[in-house]
Amino acid sequence: MTRPTPGRRGVGAAAVVAVLMTGALTTPPAQARSSAAAEHATGTDLPSRAELFREAGERHHVPEAVLLAVSYLQSRWDDHRGAPSVDAGYGPMHLTDARAALAETPHHSSGREDPRGDASRPPLVRREAPVDQERLPASLETLGRAAALTGLSPSRLRTDPEANIEGGAALLADHQRSAGLPLSTDPAQWYAAVAAYAGASEQGAARRFADDVFALINTGESRRTDDGTVVTLPAAPVRPDTRQLERLRLKATVSGAECPRDLGCDWTPAPYQMLSDEPGDFGNHDLSDRPNDQAIDYIVIHDTEATWDTTLKLVQDPTYVSWHYSLRSADGHIANHLRAKDVGWHAGNWYVNSKSIGLEHEGFLAEGGQWYTEAMYRTSARLVRHLATKYRIPLDRAHIIGHDNVPGTVPANVAGMHQDPGPYWDWDRYFELLGKPFKAHGKATSRLVTVRPDYDANTEPYYCGATPADLCPVHGSASLTLRSEPRDDAPLLTDTGIRPSPGTWSVYNHAARVSTGQKYVVAERRGDWTALWYLGQKGWFKNDLRHPKTLPSQGLVARLRSGLDSALLYGRAYPEPAAYPAGIPVQPLVPLQYTLRPGQYYSVGQTVRGEYFHSKTFELSGHTVVRGALTYHQVQFGHRIMFVKADDVVLTPAAVLPRAVN
Repeated sequence: MTRPTPGRRGVGAAAVVAVLMTGALTTPPAQARSSAAAEHATGTDLPSRAELFREAGERHHVPEAVLLAVSYLQSRWDDHRGAPSVDAGYGPMHLTDARAALAETPHHSSGREDPRGDASRPPLVRREAPVDQERLPASLETLGRAAALTGLSPSRLRTDPEANIEGGAALLADHQRSAGLPLSTDPAQWYAAVAAYAGASEQGAARRFADDVFALINTGESRRTDDGTVVTLPAAPVRPDTRQLERLRLKATVSGAECPRDLGCDWTPAPYQMLSDEPGDFGNHDLSDRPNDQAIDYIVIHDTEATWDTTLKLVQDPTYVSWHYSLRSADGHIANHLRAKDVGWHAGNWYVNSKSIGLEHEGFLAEGGQWYTEAMYRTSARLVRHLATKYRIPLDRAHIIGHDNVPGTVPANVAGMHQDPGPYWDWDRYFELLGKPFKAHGKATSRLVTVRPDYDANTEPYYCGATPADLCPVHGSASLTLRSEPRDDAPLLTDTGIRPSPGTWSVYNHAARVSTGQKYVVAERRGDWTALWYLGQKGWFKNDLRHPKTLPSQGLVARLRSGLDSALLYGRAYPEPAAYPAGIPVQPLVPLQYTLRPGQYYSVGQTVRGEYFHSKTFELSGHTVVRGALTYHQVQFGHRIMFVKADDVVLTPAAVLPRAVN
């Protein structure tokens, strides 16, 4: 998630002219009634979300099961209070309206972070790559088509769930007719329309999305949506006519991807080539032989801040940067760009890059976008499960990290590190899909806790623009903001690495923020307030014990070794100078601007030996992995992970810590 450009606004002002076309309703029922917003304001009872799906399906002759399953894979039937998704999709049916919502520059073209993060090489030359707003694919402008089919205004389709579901049903019926198929009552006859709904142009992507929809129909689903009512999709055995996919005349999926076959991934390779006669001037990644030469310890979650088409153009540019996989929002389609053995330039920290796989998730709405599609969460989780199993990566928040959890390499880089995927990435839902939901472990009084607010109810008052006046729409989030004292009007914590003054409520500022799944040690409890050890300070948040925002946890914690005044924190776990062979420049052990002091405790994610991947030549034969004897513990020191020398601390099981001061 990029930093905001002053004066730039999020989506909400764009308008698409509604044109009545053949097949449009003469007087749409959603237009005949007063708007949902007006009914809420007057207190009039509204039809439940389930009733809206049933009625829209009947009007457009779309089987209710098909409409429900498609919507679930877009929004899980939620309206998100009218807020757009990160790729400008609105409402339960994720109708897209991207024309006025595009970010000015993609993810790696903004901010001060060098994506490669290797101080031994000259910084990458930053390229500006503005999005071409004149060539948006139809999949990013489905709201306009829905307006034309229904006669409903774009603003209604964005903000009124009844109108939105109406528009989605109309689109499905339109896809069915375009495929030359009748408006059948049999869900099995809607395979082509379902495959077309998310706008995929590749056979594998369309097939995988449609298969997921019909798998959901077969298994069923039920949940309470954000209107407070329960929507249920009853399980029903359906064997869709998959031969209908041929009617869509989609391009073949490019084979060769390192990906489970059922995900239908494309192989879209990032180029590897010399850029000049200078020996080290090549791009856009480094060859390696992982996990034979280095273990893969991390999977880094990013969002792209660019449309899908722009993202693919950038990763295929040898002068740009690289990552391993891209995931498309509307249907969850995956493109593979690098072999896992090779090192991408994506996380802004060479140590993390050399030991990670990078996943970029489509999300280009730098202001205002507040949710990600279920389709993308699902395919991402399936891919991560596969990678974690193959490379023995633990499924926890010490190893499955956001770009916003990657530390700066040296003090000068701390403030410029990226902030994606941000507080609206639903880590709780993601780990449910990974099959590793966050659960309570140990006693309720445990000092070590896992952060886990109720995502939907956790409506932190963020602002999305350049000033506090530019409030984000009210929406749930995965993060908690920490104060310097246990009172509602206390300043937020100060992260001296970012700025000398207290943190802010900007959605882009992680100076005083903890996130779902991260583990911290409780420093103190006072009534409904809990303090965590965070960046050497006590960070307070309101924590009603009847509805706690943390779970008791088990594990190891680090405390300062007796006799020391403090311990230094590092952004990379590099070897000691004596470990470097002749001909390889020694990488200095530069500490960050933080210290661990007596009486403080921090969660330990893993223990590693110092390691540096020396890669300055085009040929793999010139690369060397330097390993030392120096050992580090990875700790959750602030919002980002950091490393402390093992000799400076003592590890203690959380279960034996004394109770927090009350």
